[in-house]
Amino acid sequence: MSYDPAILFSLKGRTAVVIGGTGELCGAMAEGLAGAGAEVVLAGRSEEKAAARLARISEQGGQGYFVPADVTSRESLDRLLATALERSGKVDILVNGAGVNSPTPFLEIPEDEYDRIMNTNTKAVVLACQVFGRYFVGNRIKASVINLGSMSGLVPLSRVFTYSMSKAAVHNLSKNLAREWAPLGIRVNTLVPGFFPAEQNRKVLNEERVTAIMGHTPMKRFGEAGELVGATLLLASSAGSFITGAEIVVDGGYASMTI
Repeated sequence: MSYDPAILFSLKGRTAVVIGGTGELCGAMAEGLAGAGAEVVLAGRSEEKAAARLARISEQGGQGYFVPADVTSRESLDRLLATALERSGKVDILVNGAGVNSPTPFLEIPEDEYDRIMNTNTKAVVLACQVFGRYFVGNRIKASVINLGSMSGLVPLSRVFTYSMSKAAVHNLSKNLAREWAPLGIRVNTLVPGFFPAEQNRKVLNEERVTAIMGHTPMKRFGEAGELVGATLLLASSAGSFITGAEIVVDGGYASMTI
């Protein structure tokens, strides 16, 4: 095994499907994957956001394309995989990062909001892992699956009840699949961002909330989307070849803070 970082972290010749790649966090992760040599497939709803991200990737010498997808639909995910295979020949890396949130108080959560959050944050991960997992297992591909977790998947956070439930399920699923697929060389890990301002959580980041977060974060700041790239490359590349079932926390020290 080579210990040359340029080889360990290289993703040349690999294809990464990034579900949620039109968003801020997964978009930055996609840029990082492309920068390491992977061809990236951005999957999501917004062609406009995808075009902007792909332009950045192209400017930096990377390659990628957009495939519209409804992540809560198995048929849509089947088409996503088929398109990726048709255009790229194979898929080696799957990132599950689509997500939605809401600050609705627990006793007021409407059923349709609950369903929307659970479908996007949990059901979509289950379906993608089934669709792509069947491909990985059937073709003996030593793939890397990176599921986006959350601090609320590790410890309960106030004001985001359904979101916390949905992410706790993702953490549990990731460990179960890691155990199931490890003998096949398929790695499954959870990347756990701390507090990164993004479209899905800005609605809950009022002044009181920000003060509480900063008081619990030793680095005293929010994370920047690009700060997820290092952990992403570790989990996607040969550098992480013996890492599976892990929860890689990128949080500025939030999880280590007690009093």
